[in-house]
Amino acid sequence: MRTAELPAPAPQALAASGRLFARITEAIAREGGWIGFDRYMQLALYEPGLGYYSGGARKFGPQGDFVTAPETSALFGACLAQQCVQWFDEAAPCVVEFGAGSGALAAQVLTELAALGVDGVGYRIVELSGELRSRQRDTIRARAPQWADRVEWLERWPASISGVILGNELLDAMPSRVFHLQAGVVLERGVGVDDGRLVWRDRAADPAFDREVRLVLREAWGDPQGWPDDYVSELCEQAPAWVREAARRLERGAMLLIDYGFPRAEFYHPHRVSGTLMCHYRHFAHPDPFLHPGLQDITTHVDFSAIAQAAESSGLDCLGYTSQAHLLLNLGLLERLSRTPAESAALYLPQSQAVQRMVSESEMGELFKAIAFGRGVADDAAGFARGDRRGAL
Repeated sequence: MRTAELPAPAPQALAASGRLFARITEAIAREGGWIGFDRYMQLALYEPGLGYYSGGARKFGPQGDFVTAPETSALFGACLAQQCVQWFDEAAPCVVEFGAGSGALAAQVLTELAALGVDGVGYRIVELSGELRSRQRDTIRARAPQWADRVEWLERWPASISGVILGNELLDAMPSRVFHLQAGVVLERGVGVDDGRLVWRDRAADPAFDREVRLVLREAWGDPQGWPDDYVSELCEQAPAWVREAARRLERGAMLLIDYGFPRAEFYHPHRVSGTLMCHYRHFAHPDPFLHPGLQDITTHVDFSAIAQAAESSGLDCLGYTSQAHLLLNLGLLERLSRTPAESAALYLPQSQAVQRMVSESEMGELFKAIAFGRGVADDAAGFARGDRRGAL
């Protein structure tokens, strides 16, 4: 996709992007002309007041840049609520959601829990962005007004967690480092400035990063003698670190994470020579992370093997790993769809199309995966009853 084909930002948005661009170039200058891509991604997404997730641009839904599963259908959150109910039998009836986006998932889960007759549920949303907190409040008041007073917003980790941790499309937005394997040498790919433009710039990897890259590639590829000569990919250190922190605070309960990604052998497939980095702007997906900083989402896929290793090394049990399609079908997605009268086309057709999108292999069903971990709960999660792939991790 040539950037000339993408919709032009409004003047006010373009001006905000220009201010963020100036901060990024100032940071590059202070660091001697180079910053790691993880630092760039942090600035582009989270710089206070200007970053993509901390500014005022609409991100989710048809008027934003991408549509998440909760924005696609309320049946998504209803299915996750069903899984929460099972875990509530062994843990406190409390949900702690990270990366709550527009608040749609929270509204759906709360509404379904009420429909299932589950009382006394606490719901906590950990959200750093004041702009997103405001949108989440508005969404919950509009869609689940009877539950609005029960939702608590936190700006930092709770000291301890008992219940269910939820994270939908959380890990993919955590800043990643980028490496370039060239003729057996590991380079770190970062960001510089050339003639007033942001550009990719490689430099020798520091010893620790070099070792980590070689470790994951050896696990994925085996003997270094057969490694590709020219290969670019990402290594996200923050996502496993986040999982370790969650595990440290989870006293009893479960954690369910849903995101797009692969096990390590697929993530670092020798033919995936350009990595998984992708940007989303006005429902266009493209590979240029330097286009309009602060106005587009920047993501990398998740290495679910790294997530499982981090959780299990922190004392959590893996409760399952499967595709989003299997998770939702196991949790009664089709049964819920069948409750909408098929003869009412105005109601049934949109729901049917949404279900197709969430479970189709060519759309969200296979690319998105679900992984769950627990402490003090049984390894019998309904969402993973069929199609469990934890052996592939």
